[in-house]
Amino acid sequence: MPTPALGTLLLDVKTDQLGEFRGECCGRWALRPMQGGREWDVDPEDVQPADPAQRLRAENARANARSRGEVL
Repeated sequence: MPTPALGTLLLDVKTDQLGEFRGECCGRWALRPMQGGREWDVDPEDVQPADPAQRLRAENARANARSRGEVL
């Protein structure tokens, strides 16, 4: 998979977590939860693009977190 654009929503298949692509360092990619929180590093071969249903759930979770004041 080529390096994605910043903010691309990806699924970490090892942990089953969705995260936004934040950058690359030393051959590993940094992902950050859409609702905010701590970034984590993944190997590029351990991610895949989020499918439409995953993207919708993540966007809904972010909107809910924003309405609660947890995310700007």
